[in-house]
Amino acid sequence: MTHRLIKEVRAALKEAADPVKAPQMQAYMKSSMPYRGVSAPIQRSLWRRIFGEHPLMPEEQWRDVALELWRKAEYREERYAAVAFTDLKIYLPHRTMDAIPMFEEMIVTGAWWDFVDALAGHHLGDVLRGYPRRMKPLMRRWSTDEHLWKRRASILCQLGFKRDTDLDLLYECIEPNLGDKDFFIRKAIGWALRQYAWTDPVEVKSYVKSHRHRLSPLSIREAMKNI
Repeated sequence: MTHRLIKEVRAALKEAADPVKAPQMQAYMKSSMPYRGVSAPIQRSLWRRIFGEHPLMPEEQWRDVALELWRKAEYREERYAAVAFTDLKIYLPHRTMDAIPMFEEMIVTGAWWDFVDALAGHHLGDVLRGYPRRMKPLMRRWSTDEHLWKRRASILCQLGFKRDTDLDLLYECIEPNLGDKDFFIRKAIGWALRQYAWTDPVEVKSYVKSHRHRLSPLSIREAMKNI
């Protein structure tokens, strides 16, 4: 039986739908899945109201609800709801190694930056902070995975870590991707370096200088943007 939270998400999106914005949003995101046309600020307002009306769920139910929202989504905003729901602060204790298969499924089947970047920077980052001994080897494996979006996620999983950044892990996730010609990998490398440059610009400048012959121009531009 479909959980009431899911029914409320779908009903709220239907009510807030904008048929003018919907095709524009779909075209911008190059999405095969249609949109309802609900802007991000309205989505956030809806999620606050709907999610706040439901009591804290046990871990297994939390995963079941999120996966049903994700797997049975007919509109892209329903998947945004699944990402937002799994990122709620109250569910931080549920973001454990047991949640990794769900996040991996979302990354692999979502396979686009709007989903992957949020999942990498928030969800994977939370698990990495909580379970570093198990997550670091996993992120290293993901960095060499044949799936481009898992590789991007491994590079971006420490985006908000600042001084807690494990530089060895960051560089080890970047290393096997330095020769990749894909735009999203090159952009991720530059973005991850740029974020760390806010904490230690000298380190990033040194890294770029020593790897200039292997870094793409895009990665270098992104890395050095704030230095």
